[in-house]
Amino acid sequence: MDIQNKRIPDDEFARLRQEVLAQWPTGAGVDLQEAVDYHKAMPEECIFSKKLVAAKAAHKTLVQPRAGVPVIEEHIKLMQYLEKEGEADLLPTTIDSYTRQNRYEEAENGIKESIRLGRAMLNGFPAVNHGVAGCRRVIESVHTPLQVRHGTPDARLLTEITYAGGFTSYEGGGISYNLPYCKNIPMERTIRDWQYVDRLTGLYEEMGVSINREPYGPLTGTLVPPCISHAAAIIEALLAAEQGVKNITVGYGQCGNLVQDIAAIRVLEQLTDEYLQKYGHNDVVVTTVLHQWMGGFPADEAKAFGVIATGSLIAALSGATKVIVKSPHEAVGIPTMEANAQGLRCTKQVVNMMADQAFHDSHLAEEMEIIRQETRCIVDKCFELGQGDIAIGVCRGVEAGVLDVPFAPCRANAGLMLPCRDNDGAVRILNTGHLPFTQDLKDFHAAKIAERAKFEHRAASFQMVIDDVYAIGKGRLVGRPRN
Repeated sequence: MDIQNKRIPDDEFARLRQEVLAQWPTGAGVDLQEAVDYHKAMPEECIFSKKLVAAKAAHKTLVQPRAGVPVIEEHIKLMQYLEKEGEADLLPTTIDSYTRQNRYEEAENGIKESIRLGRAMLNGFPAVNHGVAGCRRVIESVHTPLQVRHGTPDARLLTEITYAGGFTSYEGGGISYNLPYCKNIPMERTIRDWQYVDRLTGLYEEMGVSINREPYGPLTGTLVPPCISHAAAIIEALLAAEQGVKNITVGYGQCGNLVQDIAAIRVLEQLTDEYLQKYGHNDVVVTTVLHQWMGGFPADEAKAFGVIATGSLIAALSGATKVIVKSPHEAVGIPTMEANAQGLRCTKQVVNMMADQAFHDSHLAEEMEIIRQETRCIVDKCFELGQGDIAIGVCRGVEAGVLDVPFAPCRANAGLMLPCRDNDGAVRILNTGHLPFTQDLKDFHAAKIAERAKFEHRAASFQMVIDDVYAIGKGRLVGRPRN
């Protein structure tokens, strides 16, 4: 499949739209001009991009949960509860797994079974099946902006319906919704399909409706070095901007070390702005999101609140525009709406307490510079591999292991890079694989891990990686050997 980082021509996009909207009957309910008029009539308080821009200007961190259930009435009840009792600044609609795989008939059966049994038989909201009218029922039931959160490799029809349905923010991208989620889908295909998503977003922008786009920051969620997720986010931002997207939120998953996490969020916004401007996209508004800990959680709810509070602290002190909140039920499964609201209120309390405080640390500038150098190495090498075209370059970069996501299921991913923590709990790289680092950067990581190995009286090895993966669930950050 031939791809390039160029705006999809209007005639080609019009042809593709006909094919996409024909994938399921509810596609017939999408009328672009009518949808634009609907968006323009929405209250300003319900528009995601406007709320993000205002929060960035005010140096405020907004809180947002994850949540979604299959039946419209129950989903509305859930959204209203999180808005009122959870004090959410922004609301989600998490999409079910069948929809993520474009299996709409099975999603339809899941809706029917959920109604028949009186309990959720899908793990999210099947927006394609509910169609434009169903989405608008949700949008109109609350006074808070809603975002679509999912994990869909081919999200074109889902985008069409949810945009027409009034959603004003959309998560995902051709890298971040492939490598962490898929096994056999070529990168070229997901890049191409997500160019469609971004061109549609750009089309709305050109018609006067600014919809926020958010690459999925955490990737595989556990021990992802900042430079890996940053490189993916920056590349997805560049791909989106080329298609006309003007409001982009880049994200990062909490790794656990206070200094590194704060440095990561600050560098992410700086570098995204830098690369967008370098390649001619001077009118894109960039905001940031910190995802609270995406790995294993303690089963004890009191301990889980400790993890949530730590993520809240990092979000506030880093200056993240928003934070995606976890619940104290993370270790046991899908949270109740009450538990979800508890996580939100815990986060809101910490964020509010930190609102007027600044974080300064002697190691912060050093950590920011390390992340900056590492990320530039990866992004610049992808440009080189693509001979200046980042769409081509990232596909070649993944194949070459230049962009290598740890623990990813995708066969295209090299899987050679191995992360683990240093003696202070920052995520470092045990095996750099084919990452295009300078020798100085490789030496830096080797020295940091050697320092931990000496402290723990053991050799640096894969066992450290295993220990670190399970550490937070056992109440620690660094996976120390048992005494």
